[in-house]
Amino acid sequence: GQNIIYNIIGAGLAYFLQFTILIPALAVTVIMTIAKVWDAFNDPIMGTIVDRTRSRWGKCRPYLIFVPGIILVTTVLCFVSFGFYGQGSKALDVAIVGWAAFTYILWGMTYTVGDIPLWGVTALMTEKEKDRNTLLSLARILGGVGGAVTLLGMQPVSLALGNMLAPTMGAAQGERFGFLIAALGFALIGCGMFQVCGFFIRERIAPSQKKYTLKENFTIIWKNKPFKQILFSGILGSAKMLLTICAMPLVTYYYASKDPLLAFLYIALLGGGVFGGMFIASGLTPVFLKKLSKKKLYNYSNLIGVLPFLLIFVMYLIAPHNLTSALPMVVMVILFVFAGASIGLTNVLQSLMIADCVDYEEYVNGTRPDGVFFSGQTFIAKLTSGIATIISGIVYAIAGFSDERVAEVNAFINAGGIPKDAVPYEGLMMILFLLVSVPPAISCLLAVIPTWKYCLDDDEHNRILAELNRRRHENQPSEELSDENQTAEN
Repeated sequence: GQNIIYNIIGAGLAYFLQFTILIPALAVTVIMTIAKVWDAFNDPIMGTIVDRTRSRWGKCRPYLIFVPGIILVTTVLCFVSFGFYGQGSKALDVAIVGWAAFTYILWGMTYTVGDIPLWGVTALMTEKEKDRNTLLSLARILGGVGGAVTLLGMQPVSLALGNMLAPTMGAAQGERFGFLIAALGFALIGCGMFQVCGFFIRERIAPSQKKYTLKENFTIIWKNKPFKQILFSGILGSAKMLLTICAMPLVTYYYASKDPLLAFLYIALLGGGVFGGMFIASGLTPVFLKKLSKKKLYNYSNLIGVLPFLLIFVMYLIAPHNLTSALPMVVMVILFVFAGASIGLTNVLQSLMIADCVDYEEYVNGTRPDGVFFSGQTFIAKLTSGIATIISGIVYAIAGFSDERVAEVNAFINAGGIPKDAVPYEGLMMILFLLVSVPPAISCLLAVIPTWKYCLDDDEHNRILAELNRRRHENQPSEELSDENQTAEN
């Protein structure tokens, strides 16, 4: 459910702002960047609040019980607009951009209030590493299902609703309201599923007694060497996010020419390839970890990801007008599967390695800053998404794929034109393929620099975890401890 919500915004909002209501690419980039950077730095604040929370439900569950409904409202508000940019007065243009910025920043803040506790609670649900690894792998897989459903459905449903409304309000207005209705429908489903977490999970590891201030938590984060390595690796891998950020414009303009059925077909093929690769890789992560350490698997999955990303652009250069035919399409789907697998492996391993860092911190300093450390995971996700958005916005602006040119291409499509076959738009089509391939390939290489000599290997973590479990149980009555051990053996 949470991933459905995230992908309504992640897969639909940037497209809606730039290609539906025609806000200039650089303005969209500024909105997205400011919001994501603020939201990223807001995460440790929320992490500190979570770690200082004590209630009869625990420290994470209160937020998971009460926040999903608020996220529902702010998600829908992001798709409310005052009209189209450039179609009225300058004051109206300012209002359109200002409202887009306000609602997106508001959404990010409310989403964070639910996001940090959701991932933080995974470190409190069990003290057994095997169970935690399985839990996080399943969470990533099912989260991917939610993301895939939204990626596959958001755009085609919005365009289809727009076509239904077009006879009464015109193509442009129809598409605008189509996105609003689709966002409401997906948000109701996503928030309903997200709400379930608050009611049914349990926190089984007691929180630390000491409560740290925000300044103290930043100091803890900075002194935790393995966590810093993961953080810098994630930032250097930012451009991999372009595969999902720029997938909608790629499918909509090159493959589908804004046809809803074609959009669904090609999103199912290419987006399904990405998410299929992610699912398979996420599910196989525990199997791979029987043969390889987390450190090696993380680094190898990044390095292997370079090849499929680069080959996506090579395929475009080989057949720039024919990638919708059967054989090139099969090759592209395979490349998207392997690119998705690389991302899926690194995502799961990032969660596992951050959970290890929490254990490391408890071992060294006697505290479990679950909220703060898992806020680091969301910090990485949001900051990398912001950096990727900056890259895409700059490239779109340089290529001229913005406001008036977008309106021109939209009019060309509405008149029956196909952009991928039109010579004037060859450069724009090339940019769409370049964004999802070359920068992500470079990021895969950069991401291994901080973690190539990752300092918390699996043997050391296993030793730390055994010592932590000994500490936790040493004061329990022997009979109670014996019962627990017998239960664990069973």
